[in-house]
Amino acid sequence: MNRKFFAYMTAFIITLTATLAEGDTLPIPKQKWSFEGPTGTFKQDALQRGYQVFKEVCSACHGLNRISYEKLMGIGLSKNTVKALAAEHDQPDLNDEGQPIQRKGIISDKIHSPYANDKAARASNNGALPPDLSLITKARAGGSNYIYALLTGFCAAPADTPVTEGMHYNPYFSGRQIAMAPPLFDGQVTYTDGTKATVDQMAKDVVTFLSWAAEPEMEQRKQMGVKVIFYLLIMSIVLYLSKRKIWKDVK
Repeated sequence: MNRKFFAYMTAFIITLTATLAEGDTLPIPKQKWSFEGPTGTFKQDALQRGYQVFKEVCSACHGLNRISYEKLMGIGLSKNTVKALAAEHDQPDLNDEGQPIQRKGIISDKIHSPYANDKAARASNNGALPPDLSLITKARAGGSNYIYALLTGFCAAPADTPVTEGMHYNPYFSGRQIAMAPPLFDGQVTYTDGTKATVDQMAKDVVTFLSWAAEPEMEQRKQMGVKVIFYLLIMSIVLYLSKRKIWKDVK
């Protein structure tokens, strides 16, 4: 009985703590995304700008370990461009004798991680582990809207709210304090298409790219879904008319 009671109380405390933590944040504003809805699609210009922000800003601390370089052809980059991106970083490998070596990156490699392992990542960030961003828009409640709010939500803390040394105030983060410094500022990147690089623009672009990275096959899935629904609709009409014809003389 005591063990059951202890287990129930532990579960209750964990649930209560999580609920209080969520309640300590501001409501997440909803943004309009081109990829939302049953027929939503990714805009290639936004994807390419978003990858540029990821590469020039986010990749200094965060990996994208589930995406290979060749996948980037899906956002409209040429094969030669992707080959050049992959070749920027050497990759660990084994030679024919099984000895560890470093070789030039190829397009089938996963996108380069800034750290060799989690311990190295923590050591470089005062003990904090920067999350891999491959599935970040799927892994966080609020998805794309939450990531956008987090990137643009940094501000000065209220006068009655002490901020721990090394932390930064963000009302959308659980506990309102986050180890990550504000990652974006106006003019931080120079977009190749001439778009003005405001914090809002860069946040929307990189969130669009990360949403694509979490599900590169989203557009194909939606297209298949529309085709299946259309097929089922046609078949329903055919079956209904067949039923009417077969049973028309039966009263």
